Amino acid sequence: MAELDRHVPDLDHLVYAVPDLDEGVRAVEELLGVSSSPGGRHLGLGTHNRLFGLAGGAYLEVVAPDPSQPAPSRPRWFGLDDLDTPRLASWCVRAGDLQEAIQAARRAGLDLGEPTSGSRKRPDGSTLSWTFTDPWLDRAGGVIPFCIDWAGSPHPSDTMPEECACLDVRVEHPRAAEVEPMLRALGLDTSVSNGHAPRLVARLQTPNGIVDLS
Repeated sequence: MAELDRHVPDLDHLVYAVPDLDEGVRAVEELLGVSSSPGGRHLGLGTHNRLFGLAGGAYLEVVAPDPSQPAPSRPRWFGLDDLDTPRLASWCVRAGDLQEAIQAARRAGLDLGEPTSGSRKRPDGSTLSWTFTDPWLDRAGGVIPFCIDWAGSPHPSDTMPEECACLDVRVEHPRAAEVEPMLRALGLDTSVSNGHAPRLVARLQTPNGIVDLS
């Protein structure tokens, strides 16, 4: 596929939330024309996922409630408890200094929360671990990314083929003029336009051609 190395700078992953993992993954595989890679279970959070590799060391995460886990002590992230229709719920960018990103966001009127740690086990038994800003916070309806630092942990994309590329992420929001400075504070030149509701659209280059995922 031509120009597969084009990608959104600093993108770590896209979060596509679905009510049922198997059904959601089948639909995304058909849409993109590629197969997914194993993900894992977020123990204690009540979710599990599967992944699609993207150019530039990024990935697309398809995440859903995990019926094999007991209900978590807090609401599942990305609005999964109330989700009835698949949607691009959030996205994540890499940050070498999470505290610096948090302070820059606060100066722009955005609360990213405080850094916290997360982890999940791969099917092979290995563990991925990371530090990230609070993904549970609203962040203008999810259109502002949360930030992550993998430190010395392996990255999920390390073992995935790069069969697709994220060419662009677009944001729609009823208060576009307020949202744009928040994105700029994180060093992102993401396009922001007025819309009736918060909405993310990722333009992907795939074996099936250009696909808009929202």
